[in-house]
Amino acid sequence: MQGSETEENQSLVSFIIPPMFPAVSPLHFLSLISGLLIVILTLFSALSTFVLPRAARSQLNRILFGTLRRIFNFILRFMNTYRQRDIVMAYYAPIGLMLLVPTWYLLIALGFAAMYWGLGAGDWLFVFRLSGSSLFTLGFESSEGFWVSNLIYIQAMLGLILVALLIAYLPTMYSAFSRREQAVNLLEVRAGSPPFALEMLLRFNRIQGLEKLSDYWKTWEVWFADVEESHTTLPALTFFRSPRPDISWITAAGTVLDAASIMLSSLDIRYEASAALCIRAGFLALRRIANYFDIPNPQDPHYPQDSISVTREEFEVMLDKLAEAGLPIKQDRDTVWRDFAGWRVNYDRALLALCALVMAPSAVWSSDRAPVMNLPPLLLFQKR
Repeated sequence: MQGSETEENQSLVSFIIPPMFPAVSPLHFLSLISGLLIVILTLFSALSTFVLPRAARSQLNRILFGTLRRIFNFILRFMNTYRQRDIVMAYYAPIGLMLLVPTWYLLIALGFAAMYWGLGAGDWLFVFRLSGSSLFTLGFESSEGFWVSNLIYIQAMLGLILVALLIAYLPTMYSAFSRREQAVNLLEVRAGSPPFALEMLLRFNRIQGLEKLSDYWKTWEVWFADVEESHTTLPALTFFRSPRPDISWITAAGTVLDAASIMLSSLDIRYEASAALCIRAGFLALRRIANYFDIPNPQDPHYPQDSISVTREEFEVMLDKLAEAGLPIKQDRDTVWRDFAGWRVNYDRALLALCALVMAPSAVWSSDRAPVMNLPPLLLFQKR
């Protein structure tokens, strides 16, 4: 009689104060720890993508988007024209973004299934059914036990949180996309399509006057700061293509930077500090976006130690057209070239690399001379 009462008391104590470490075998313990690590790493990827307000690279996102890009590159081999390639690449970023949540769900389901098995909830088939039922809050499987029950509640909560984060994430991304594309579309009015710095300067001189460029440089300085922040914290935005196939955010950036560089180096007018600030904001933005994707580019280049992709002959032809249109050109062409190259070298390599990365449409002095893109490795062994 006394032994029966003792057993009942022990059961009551076990129910009220569950054991911190249930008796499990080494294999079950390894499964428990492995599942916990999978869940933690998956949540880190979700937090880096959806929540963290700074540039943080996720190995999981890198593998997913890198693998998908390689699949898209294989498909592009069968496309004969740029317009066909543009249509295909327009789906790259949206598909990659939509695949993130199913990938996280799959990994969380696997991680919790491993933890359930490690806690002795049942065989592998049962724990997979239990994990799926808990993640999607279906409730067709359940299990007893304090720790397993708590994990079920936690898993159901995580499933709902991920869906809520995605719903909140998409408006933020498309708001940043809209801000970026508004300035890009407006540039067509001033620089043509595809945009070119020569055309931009000619139109400003003919319609508004070069003195109006002062306010325009300030607008694009803010644009560059916004693009740097949004394209490193929301990196999928880098690959969202413009609504029309003949324009792109990166070729627009190159056009504005070239126009500012030409004005400062070549035009015999009052020095405009806002143009210099615009160039600095621009090359810092392009460098940091390129660095995020581990694209090699010089961080402190100087001409002539570092070359530029624009040739002296191309530059001279552009100067002659500006002079024919009546724009005041400085007399010393050698100094003009050195000054232009000194500005251009700050963003030349990063500009061309990003043009190749996003497969930008052809534009003068940018994507028309972009190198063949070697994709960064899938695994990131060392962060900058």
